[in-house]
Amino acid sequence: MSIFSAFVVFAMVWAMVFLLMLQLGQDTQGDRGERVPGTHSSSPADFRLGRKLFIATAIALVIWGVLIWLITSGLITIDSLRAVTGREVEG
Repeated sequence: MSIFSAFVVFAMVWAMVFLLMLQLGQDTQGDRGERVPGTHSSSPADFRLGRKLFIATAIALVIWGVLIWLITSGLITIDSLRAVTGREVEG
């Protein structure tokens, strides 16, 4: 696996984890009853983007490490992925 391929795998894992992290622990202005004029009541009350970025990166690094180990060790190959998806293996 090349460095570029490893980076692409990390970017995909990080994006999925980050999108999930945006939803977790979200407290809206409507929930707190402290709506700022000009915003919706469903707007985040305390967004804390830096914390979410840090946690998403930490979780993504763990998942990425496991994926890279599985790929480089040969436990996951393109042929095994084709077998799972039902596509024929080219002979």
